[in-house]
Amino acid sequence: MKKALLALIVGGIAAILDSTMVTLAIRTLVVKLDSNTGAIQWVTTGFLLAMAVAIPVTGWAERRLGGKRLWMAALVLFLLASVLCGAAWNDASLIAFRVLQGFGAGLIFPLMQTLAVRAAGGRVSSRLMAAVSLPIALGPILGPVIGGVILNWLSWRWLFLINVPVIAVGLVLAWRFLPDDRREAPAGRLDWIGLGLLAPALAGILLGLSQLSEHGGIGRAAVLVPLLAGVVLLTAFIAWAARPGEREPIVDVRLLRVRSLGSASAVLFAAGAAMYAAMFLLPLYYQQLRGDSVLAAGLLLIPQGVGALAARFVVGGLVDRLGARAVTIGSFLLTAVATVPFALAGPGTSQWWLGAVLLVRGLGIGAVLIPPMSVAYQDVQPEGIPHATMNTRIAQQVGASFGTAIVAVTLQSLLGHGAAGAFQGAFWWASGIAAAAVIPAVALPDGAHRRLRMSARSTVGAARS
Repeated sequence: MKKALLALIVGGIAAILDSTMVTLAIRTLVVKLDSNTGAIQWVTTGFLLAMAVAIPVTGWAERRLGGKRLWMAALVLFLLASVLCGAAWNDASLIAFRVLQGFGAGLIFPLMQTLAVRAAGGRVSSRLMAAVSLPIALGPILGPVIGGVILNWLSWRWLFLINVPVIAVGLVLAWRFLPDDRREAPAGRLDWIGLGLLAPALAGILLGLSQLSEHGGIGRAAVLVPLLAGVVLLTAFIAWAARPGEREPIVDVRLLRVRSLGSASAVLFAAGAAMYAAMFLLPLYYQQLRGDSVLAAGLLLIPQGVGALAARFVVGGLVDRLGARAVTIGSFLLTAVATVPFALAGPGTSQWWLGAVLLVRGLGIGAVLIPPMSVAYQDVQPEGIPHATMNTRIAQQVGASFGTAIVAVTLQSLLGHGAAGAFQGAFWWASGIAAAAVIPAVALPDGAHRRLRMSARSTVGAARS
């Protein structure tokens, strides 16, 4: 199992890092490709929309091709798209290749989680989730650091070409260590109606949220039209997928009735919002308010990465002792408290103080994903694992866009009162989002108590026999 996990982590790390590195390069790409910010912004937006379209297809494709073959196909697609992005000759070609890259990433992210659970024989533990979620947690933290180094000393094309050796190693490891899991019974017919409703629904919601700050509020047509269309299509999809019958929907939302998965999905939505809200603000704070370079901003964020990495070594034991619910609540509160100093900071605040705060914040966000992911599958049957993964992944993706949109709108609306006040107000919102995430966390099952009850039952049963 450890070798299979290594193959998944190495294969997935490039896609996760790439999705965060490119956000730093917007200004560089505008200059180098002789474009404008509105057009280059689609390098990021197109990637996210393609991811949203790909995620619902993952479960059906995994049953059709087998997890190993789909994983390797997704890596090859991402590798090819990375090379094409590195060779892009103008903004239009780069956007097109980023869409292709985003589709590959949309297959990789949920599949990595599904295959990890399968490799563990369906026995999900906090330690397993700590391992498989390591790239997901570290990507947004290390991405700006690596991106800053590349943009400072190398061509922007290396933001994409750096993926080639990493993916190549991931392919070799996957070929050697992932089990061949092709099924004799082929997958059923693709739910085209469900896909036709869900894919544009997710794309519309993410597009509307991404346009929120740029177009000055929710009342603008560029925001309201895709957002409302997405909500309507999502409602229609839920009604379609929840209908009883023998057909298998593209994503089985009926599994959300299972307490462990439903509550974990709600928590992961909140976790996505809490994590990405401040992660959107931090590089801007260092670059725009404090005047640091891209490289310096990336290096100043290293303490947060160190904290997030350190959390992976202790959170598994904490979940086993205290339970998923208590650890999740504590992680959200720690994240919220450690964001407050940035809401009080200004251009002259001590770098040492902010570095210490980032270390503590890293501990919070590094631990927040593992408990809900460790209990999400506890009441889900093996055949429902791909659907459970897609539900949790969609929730986290939409939550991340939601949190980013809130702080982006806040920052934009307050800039007229001065940059320092605008960032302080936006960080207050980011802290509030992390604190509000405690509300869905209260409904999370307590894994530790459940294991204690099972252990007690086993002891009683043994005594009786």
